[in-house]
Formats: sequence, structure tokens, C-alpha cells
Amino acid sequence: MSAGQIAVEAWVDASIDRAWETYTSPEHVTHWNFASDDWHCPSARADFRDGGTFSSRMEAKDGSFGFDFEGVYTKIVKGRRIEYAFGDRRATVEFLPNGDRIMIRVSFDPETTHSLDQQRAGWQSILDNYAKYTSRG
Repeated sequence: MSAGQIAVEAWVDASIDRAWETYTSPEHVTHWNFASDDWHCPSARADFRDGGTFSSRMEAKDGSFGFDFEGVYTKIVKGRRIEYAFGDRRATVEFLPNGDRIMIRVSFDPETTHSLDQQRAGWQSILDNYAKYTSRG
């Protein structure tokens, strides 16, 4: 984690292969990539390689608001780490096995529109959705 970044963490009860697959495959991402139950992720795509791009459509279920979360993968270490850039910001996803569980840590550069607490809460909620989705499979 670089200075000034925010980090969120969640534990996953799954194999590293399942944890990796559900984090990186668009068909899984659409099941967990939203911060609250009144939002959803109707589509996602990923060219999962260094220099490849990704996009996840995030929308309010009532259609009142939506946006594309897009970026470029800058470094991928299979089963261990994903680094990406989105706009002028960066994020890192770490897969940290501990026995039969895996801690997922996401560190990201904050933006200036929302408070740090709001950003931390939103990203934590998305990561918690990921952990719940991944652990039940």
C-alpha cells in the first residue's frame, strides 16, 4: 500500500483458485460488484493481462444513476496480486492465504469528491459482497 491510500480487507472461505476466479471473471463480477442492495452490476468485461482493460457497469436498480468503472491492468501475478490504474488513480488487490482461508486486501488511491470514510465504506461493502459470494461456492 502506498502512502495516502485507503485499504479494505475481507476473509474468504474458499480455495485460492476459486477466490481468484470469482474476482477476475466477468461472469462472477456481476454477482458481487456493488456497494448496496439497491445497486447492481449488469455487465462486466475484462481483458485479463498486463496492459489489458476492464470495465464494470454499476447502476442503481431503479435506473436513476449509473457509471462505468474502467481501468487498465498494470501488473498481474496469478493467484497473488492484481494492480490496476483507473484514471489517474491506482489500486492493488492482494490475495493472502492463511490456512484454508484467504484475506483479500484492496488498497486504492482516494478521490476528492467523497469523504475518506464514505470511500472506505463503499469499497468495503463491495469487498464484503465479494467475500460472501465467493465463500458460499
